Amino acid sequence: MTAVLQPPVAEQRIAAATALVGDLASRAAQHDREASFPFESFRTLHAAGLLNLTVPTEYGGDGLGLGTVRRVVEQVVRGDASVALVLAMHYLMHATAARDRRWPEAVQRQVCESSVRDVSLINALRVEPELGTPARGGLPATVAKRTADGWRIDGHKIYATGSPMLAWMLVYLRTDDPEPLVGNVVVPADAPGVQIVETWDHLGMRATGSHDVTFQDVVVPASYAVDLRPPSGWAERSPLASAWNCVLVSAVYHGAALAARDWLVRYLHERVPSNLGAPLASLPRFQSTVGQIEALLHTSDRLLAAVAEDADALSPADPAPTLNQSAQLAKLTATGNAIRAVELGLELIGNPGLSRRNPLERHYRDVLCSRVHTPQDDSILALAGKAALAAAERAG
Repeated sequence: MTAVLQPPVAEQRIAAATALVGDLASRAAQHDREASFPFESFRTLHAAGLLNLTVPTEYGGDGLGLGTVRRVVEQVVRGDASVALVLAMHYLMHATAARDRRWPEAVQRQVCESSVRDVSLINALRVEPELGTPARGGLPATVAKRTADGWRIDGHKIYATGSPMLAWMLVYLRTDDPEPLVGNVVVPADAPGVQIVETWDHLGMRATGSHDVTFQDVVVPASYAVDLRPPSGWAERSPLASAWNCVLVSAVYHGAALAARDWLVRYLHERVPSNLGAPLASLPRFQSTVGQIEALLHTSDRLLAAVAEDADALSPADPAPTLNQSAQLAKLTATGNAIRAVELGLELIGNPGLSRRNPLERHYRDVLCSRVHTPQDDSILALAGKAALAAAERAG
């Protein structure tokens, strides 16, 4: 009997994500209407082996690269964009820890192995009511005070994506030292003193559970401070970190635009006005607009694939001076293209596209959320402009 060759793990994971699109989509509209969290979808993802793509192999994960992870995220989005955003953040946290190797080994093992065993999600909690996003500077108000055995944490975070199902919270804070350190402390979500305040009621991405989280006298062991540095140590972000963040965030919104395109082309084939006697898809104006959408999505796909390929070819020690700018410009382009692609679909079909009976309206609200993710468009453009002006000045 001839042995059947199994496809590589990467292709298996992409195929598994593709197979779940219909199942995820069957719940997406209801969770969007209710702003309820899709717990069942994450149990389904875990059962399909899709929560541990970026967990290192030594801890039981797949240790896969950005190129594969991007494609998985895009497939999950086609079922439910909110699920995909939470999943992308989970992937990012494990990928960063695996790449930087700053965490105490025992803590990383504990977090990773919990994810392999069960639905044990992790995400970073960085934004605060007063500070806003730390990407624009400033010290967090959330404080870790040294105790005899570890740390006591007090503070308030907002936009904690995935909070209803997080097992681990990577909390960005400062220490109470005279010259404070700044960085990340792992906090178990079920630790005494952690409270989720259900505040999330957004235009789009309504099922992400991005609520507020407060910390009051939360005690964690000393080893859970996984990456504390002087504030100056956070001035530069590694090119690989930028590439992973920009590509996966963009993949979420590119995937939402793909889902919108898929619905649109089906609608154009199915809609047969009585005065036309033929599907809308037969009209040149509709064909041309769909062609515009295809051009936008094709451009985004190629850009994101190129950045992911460049990132996967690098080692963490490679300075890769151009990768950061390439990743940011790809995010700017891909998210802008996603918004425009869905807008074109809405302009093409009018009222049916804005009806809540049809998913195009939800996809549009979701893609608009792409504008809030760090790095934001003004920062990306300022960086690119400064680089171009500096290059011209050096050239004399």
